[in-house]
Amino acid sequence: MATNAPATDGRRRAAAARRKARQAEIIAATRQIFDSKGVRDVQIEEIASAVGINRAIVYRHFTGKEELFALTLVGYLEELHDAMAAAAAASEDPNEQLAAIVGAFVDYGVAHPAFVDCAQALMVRPGDELLDEIAEGPLFRLGRGITSCLTVLSDALARGVEKGAFVLTEDPVLLANALYASGLGALQLARLGILVSEAAPGIPTVGEISPDQVRAYLVTSALALVSSRQR
Repeated sequence: MATNAPATDGRRRAAAARRKARQAEIIAATRQIFDSKGVRDVQIEEIASAVGINRAIVYRHFTGKEELFALTLVGYLEELHDAMAAAAAASEDPNEQLAAIVGAFVDYGVAHPAFVDCAQALMVRPGDELLDEIAEGPLFRLGRGITSCLTVLSDALARGVEKGAFVLTEDPVLLANALYASGLGALQLARLGILVSEAAPGIPTVGEISPDQVRAYLVTSALALVSSRQR
């Protein structure tokens, strides 16, 4: 008896492939817009126009702007992971390794300000809101992207403890998360290039700070947090 199951399966696979390709095209367009003009005020209509489709088609592939932005962030995180992993592999010395990883994080953030904006925009959202606005699959990919970067750092911290080079008062995973969050804030400072201080009591003034200074500060701070000499 003849069956059309193989033909049906083939059409389904072809449709799934087309859908995946369209999603990738939309994410690529979003990334290009982010890199060229930043994240602020980017609208779905602008992304759709860059792809040559209307906004309704974008919403067929993504639940909304937050999900699209989250999946665009995944691409940045994959690149960041590769940069951090390469830095970790460059040395076996725990202090050199930690300095290289933190430095790679800062270098990537300075070179990709849209990554910082996108990461911060999602970080400030309450978890229950993200669960409502981002489907389970994309949210899992986002979580995997973040943890892949954090694991490079937490593994380096744990290895430093094992070798007796580091002394931690916190769990390596907690410290890695704290360094990641504070690093994003410091990267914003590097972008602004402005330090606020008091010229006299109650009199504010501003000075300058460079990305290199922010990088040196974050590296020094990370090393100080794990230094056995400080215990």
